[in-house]
Amino acid sequence: MTNETTTTVPGIEDWQHWALVMARANQMIMEAWADNLGKASHMPGFGLPQPPSKSADPMQWMSAGAEAWSKGLDAWSEMLGQYSTAGEQKDRRFGSPEWRESPIFDTVRQSYLAISDKLMGTVEEIDGLDEVARNRLRFATKGFVDAMSPANFMATNPEVMKRTIDTKGENLLAGLKNMLADISRGQVTHSPEGAFELGRNLATTPGKVIYETKLFQLIHYAPTTDKVLETPLAIFPPWINRFYILDLTPEKSFVKWTVDQGVSLFMISWKSADESIRDVTMDDYVAAQVEAVDVIRDLLGVKNVHTIGYCVAGTTLAATLAYLAGKGEAAKVASATFFTAQVDFEDAGDLKLFLGDETMATLNQLTSETGVLDGRVMAATFNLLRGRDLIWNYVVNNYLLGNDPPPFDLLHWNGDVTNLPGGWHRDYLMRLYRENMLVKPGGILVKGVPIDLTKIATPAYIQAGREDHIAPSASVWKLTRILKGPVRFVLAGSGHIAGVVNPPAAGKYQYWTNEQDAATLDEFVAGATETKGSWWPDWIAWLKKLAPKTVKATGARVPGGGKLKPIENAPGRYVKTR
Repeated sequence: MTNETTTTVPGIEDWQHWALVMARANQMIMEAWADNLGKASHMPGFGLPQPPSKSADPMQWMSAGAEAWSKGLDAWSEMLGQYSTAGEQKDRRFGSPEWRESPIFDTVRQSYLAISDKLMGTVEEIDGLDEVARNRLRFATKGFVDAMSPANFMATNPEVMKRTIDTKGENLLAGLKNMLADISRGQVTHSPEGAFELGRNLATTPGKVIYETKLFQLIHYAPTTDKVLETPLAIFPPWINRFYILDLTPEKSFVKWTVDQGVSLFMISWKSADESIRDVTMDDYVAAQVEAVDVIRDLLGVKNVHTIGYCVAGTTLAATLAYLAGKGEAAKVASATFFTAQVDFEDAGDLKLFLGDETMATLNQLTSETGVLDGRVMAATFNLLRGRDLIWNYVVNNYLLGNDPPPFDLLHWNGDVTNLPGGWHRDYLMRLYRENMLVKPGGILVKGVPIDLTKIATPAYIQAGREDHIAPSASVWKLTRILKGPVRFVLAGSGHIAGVVNPPAAGKYQYWTNEQDAATLDEFVAGATETKGSWWPDWIAWLKKLAPKTVKATGARVPGGGKLKPIENAPGRYVKTR
């Protein structure tokens, strides 16, 4: 008996189909080219440099880029050939069985992993580098290694090749459509358009906008309990993002959960920057926080307010507390909770890699006309910090496999970018991240008041994420050594977002507490007690212990029931303005 190999010869219908696919692809490319060429100078370009000048030949620029990529791929292929084996590693980029069913692709996979380990290891072995230079090289090398993964290219991804054969190229056509749409939008799509809508399936906690300025709206949420804590709570979310990270779906909403615990809750919704607020500064954001506190105090007739500051708004909250202390008005704030907030930026992590003179010059150029930084630039920067998960994963899924990304509320929020006042953003990066001025007593003035964080005696709850890549836990910890009032520090499992947005019902992650005084984070961890699940119950217990008195949830405790009449329903229009 002889083995026979059957070869399927493409028929005329197959060739016609492929010709049609290529024609449609060419048409899509030309239409996109015509649509986007005229506005190239206004697009953030996924954080990459734009052509050197408006007079430069775009075709020449693109050809040069393609040639560089081609040479890079050739060199990479040669490097892969030098390494044939590597230890088995779990990596979801190579999770499909096609990577192991073929000896060729299995070798490609293992060789790539071996090369990756070798390159990353070499960074640690180079002599003569200071830590700053080594961090920059480590970040750049990791970015290069992730970008050159064989999973990112059709010719070296067996799953993509199989899909291409099975669909007769329709996946590539769908992927091209996705890619051109993303180029037009100026950002990678992480969640399908139309899957989520504010007020419909996101940010649905009932409430009213009761106050607004040119910089923020103040939302008052409707009580769900007969009695509420007498001392209300004001949340200051980051102005670089939309506030509804804390009010996603009802199951994940920190806002809804907190209201259900019997808290009179107010949320600040920052306006996405336009030219009307292009010149706002740190003084304005501190003044806005003070104004919100005063409005709430006056509305409810209370002497003080609990506060929460998330990320950069937590940094500003620290400045606000120091400002109030400097004016003798610290009693306006009953407590301060800090979600992943830094004030000492000496060890601020990978974001410090984006603070060079060239970055500042680019930011200045991007904001020179309008004074506003397009939010897509900031989003691209954050995506680069997790390039494997937030860039290349979607290159493969959306562009090569031709899939639409699955609906995901958190990633919808991540792509709902916010424009920033350009001057204030550069000032924030320069004075806080680069020069670390906030932690220096009197280093910064706010409305003429020297800011000294060591004067803050307000009770504080400080939460950090163990795996936070934006506000590293070691950096957040430093706040405990600066504040002079009673402090409770909690280290939560996961990172900058999931470490915060972790509802108790989910039963995910864990957190660590230590009732003994610890001089360092390592000492805290060494003596810490681990508790499974969300840290939210620990926080609400701390808050209620500080000020346990309750009042009936009537009158001004109901949105619109006091002297401030409703302007519109939550979540308001500011959060919907791009």
